[in-house]
Amino acid sequence: MTGLRRARFWVYGLLAAFIIGSVFPFYWSFLVASRDSGMMTQKVPPLLPGGNFFANAARVFDTVPFWRALGNSVIVSGTVTISTVLLCTLAGFAFAKLRFRGRNGLFLFVIATLAVPTQLGIIPLYIAMADFGWAGHLPAVIIPNLVSAIGVFWMRQYLVSALPDELIEAARMDGCSMLRVFWHVALPASRPAAAFLGMFTFMMSWNDFLWPLVVLDPENPTVQLALERLQSGYYVDYSLVLAGTTLATIPILVVFVLLGRQIVAGIMAGAVKG
Repeated sequence: MTGLRRARFWVYGLLAAFIIGSVFPFYWSFLVASRDSGMMTQKVPPLLPGGNFFANAARVFDTVPFWRALGNSVIVSGTVTISTVLLCTLAGFAFAKLRFRGRNGLFLFVIATLAVPTQLGIIPLYIAMADFGWAGHLPAVIIPNLVSAIGVFWMRQYLVSALPDELIEAARMDGCSMLRVFWHVALPASRPAAAFLGMFTFMMSWNDFLWPLVVLDPENPTVQLALERLQSGYYVDYSLVLAGTTLATIPILVVFVLLGRQIVAGIMAGAVKG
């Protein structure tokens, strides 16, 4: 019993340390955002939040078009997330359960695209967006990211073992078309993996900086571009910057809370199947 108690003590101690280490950056950001910039010069920084957060948040909205940036990021991230989850699940279902000529070669080609650095495609992609007349507008950020190779790979690997062939055959015998099999059988079965993919996609799209910086106009920014403008001056007001960072983190936390259970289920399922 003594050994078991020691083991539990170390396990819970490590978990507590991990939680504190994960939460502390968010707390420190809010701490700085709730005070004035003079806090950064103090030898012993305070450990309790101040009362200036709402004033600093108001300055964020006055300094940059933050409402527009938030709206743009919500539109871009929401559209990309929904499209990626739907299309990657559809492609993963096809690669996992359908038999067609060239399936393995096409899947290897999809995986091979992961080895191509994103930076190599920026110039030709920008030229294409300019030819379509989308440069400076949100479609230039949305359209190239409607589906991802890593999402196709993730959903294919999950559906290979999570969706029994007998279930598909039973649905086909009941008269379901393949599209109805996907919608009523494959899509519900892939819910844990789809939730994890949705969270991952939303986070990556929300935090994307390089491509929006290249293709969007300064007057039509996303959240990350607005945050970059907050710290582009000669003097950086860290209270202002971290107030904006705190505001930009809230949507990600909301999505995480909404998808939390399904994300954990997806991680555990992926760990077991991997």
